[in-house]
Amino acid sequence: MSVEKKKGLGKGLEAIFGEDMMEAIEDIQQGKVDAGGKTNEIALAEIRPNPYQPRKIFDESALNDLAESIREHGVFTPILLRKSVQGYEIIAGERRWRASKIAKKETIPAIIMDFTDAQMMEISILENVQREDLNPLEEASAYQHLAERLEYTQEVLAQRVGKSRTYVTNIMRLLKLPQPIQQMVTEKKLSIGHVRPLVTIEDEDLAIEIAEKACKEGLSVRSVEALTKELAENNNNKKTKVKPLKKKDPNLVYVENLMELKLQTYVTLEKNEIRIKYTSDSDLNRILELLGCIEE
Repeated sequence: MSVEKKKGLGKGLEAIFGEDMMEAIEDIQQGKVDAGGKTNEIALAEIRPNPYQPRKIFDESALNDLAESIREHGVFTPILLRKSVQGYEIIAGERRWRASKIAKKETIPAIIMDFTDAQMMEISILENVQREDLNPLEEASAYQHLAERLEYTQEVLAQRVGKSRTYVTNIMRLLKLPQPIQQMVTEKKLSIGHVRPLVTIEDEDLAIEIAEKACKEGLSVRSVEALTKELAENNNNKKTKVKPLKKKDPNLVYVENLMELKLQTYVTLEKNEIRIKYTSDSDLNRILELLGCIEE
């Protein structure tokens, strides 16, 4: 991407989209283009994660390696921030920020930019997708939030993230899977190919049974497809009662989406309960801090 094409970066992401997102971000951070901001040393304590960050899981080993490098050499590439009501929010560079905290640094070099919520959401998703940092469920959830928040059709969404419409449609269908199967995908016990045929099964117990069998026996994708067809036919022959798809109250879905955007983790509302997923003690502390449950 040429410098001439990027002179308008300070005016908004319209000048970036359609170009190579990662190249544009890196050029801004390395000072190769004038993005309307300058590098400042910002206190880590004043910085908060991007509320629209789609990535829920950070590799602790990789963060520790990066922290060791930062201890020895410092942070070479500034992170991108925007001013918020209290302090700053990260646009790009959350790994460097997290690693700097591990390295016990007090400040980090940063470039302050003026982005809207919609732009923050797009740049976070596109950055992670281009880096291939997201697991399939994180990617699917990110696409759903982007489509709902910005009212994108799947065709427009596919264009914005640089994927085919078929790819976007198929990966978003993963969100229809029962939670235990989604967890198997997140933990890389099953691939997208393994679980794709399970999306069509309305009987959740049967779908979970097939997924667990695939995990336990190490079945191939074709074997899962054949097993799915066989068990579904057997169920029909036995006139097994198939549970209908549950239509969730759209108001609850809306609140779930709001909470997931705020907490950056999976949230479920049902039967007068709120279930918030966390992956580790540090992730739980992060969520408690966002909820204002930890005293300063």
